[in-house]
Amino acid sequence: MMKLALTVLTLAICGSAMAAAPDYKLVDTIHIGGGAKWDYLYVDSDAHRLYVTHAIQTEVIDTQTDKLIGTIGDTQGVHGVAIAKEFGKGFITDGTANAVAVFDLSTLKNTGSIKVGTKPDSIVYAPASQKVVAFNGKSNSASIIDAKTLKVVATVAVPGKPEFSVVGADGNVYFNLEDIGQIGSINLTTNKFVKAHSLKPCDGPSGLTIDEKQNLYSVCANNLMMVTSTAGKNIGQAKIGSDPDGVAYMDGYAFSANGADGNMTVVGLVDGKFQTVATIPTQFGARTIAADPAAHRLYLPTADFKPATGDEKRQRIADTFRVLVLEKQ
Repeated sequence: MMKLALTVLTLAICGSAMAAAPDYKLVDTIHIGGGAKWDYLYVDSDAHRLYVTHAIQTEVIDTQTDKLIGTIGDTQGVHGVAIAKEFGKGFITDGTANAVAVFDLSTLKNTGSIKVGTKPDSIVYAPASQKVVAFNGKSNSASIIDAKTLKVVATVAVPGKPEFSVVGADGNVYFNLEDIGQIGSINLTTNKFVKAHSLKPCDGPSGLTIDEKQNLYSVCANNLMMVTSTAGKNIGQAKIGSDPDGVAYMDGYAFSANGADGNMTVVGLVDGKFQTVATIPTQFGARTIAADPAAHRLYLPTADFKPATGDEKRQRIADTFRVLVLEKQ
């Protein structure tokens, strides 16, 4: 009887430990400075690089040293980064120029520009089809680029304003439609828009990520994270913080970057349901995020802000731009 009791107690302790909330803490701050305007980040774990889009240029950080190793310029207003390693090329959406900038991975030099739709924002590379997809926020379309020839091979109309995008294991691209509260997909074999599904009760979906089970995580302006399948089935939701614009997946959890609250909401699967399992402090304004699963690190850009006056939003302070580095403990 005593042995049985000890066994039950051991199982209870093990179960409790497995259910413990994940802990990530600030381990470094990478000061960049300059203008306090930014958008997405992109982590290349294999190359130990972090790409930080920053106003009219993109900084490249060595993630082993957290030091700046280069700057990609000759752009007017950058948003997202995609990497095609087999061609030694990188791609940056230049929303102001209505173009995708091409750069060399070894020299970090800008080598060309590809005209696309109006205000390209999110961008992804799909290795299976060797295609780059840039989503044009103002013309409600996606420009599909052959990564080898650097030619636009198709322009696909979508039913709303496209936001963040990811590539699924099936080779298709999935993306949020911010203004209509839906998630859509494009088949890169046919270069055709497939379909869109409602994310109700989500309002204004922006950031998007995907896990190894092909669950899609969308962060919404009304403080929700929606979890859907690539088939379009809503399979869960959880409360998150305010002003999220990015979400990352790593270590079995989805992380929402909540700019207005200065924290991250951590969402995981508990007893078969997606739930908020932790809230981790970051800093005010940190609303986009990138993950490095190999190093178990998260990166969030932010800056200092002036106090709000009346109905005006808090203004960013120049030369305070930085990237927060959080690491699993």
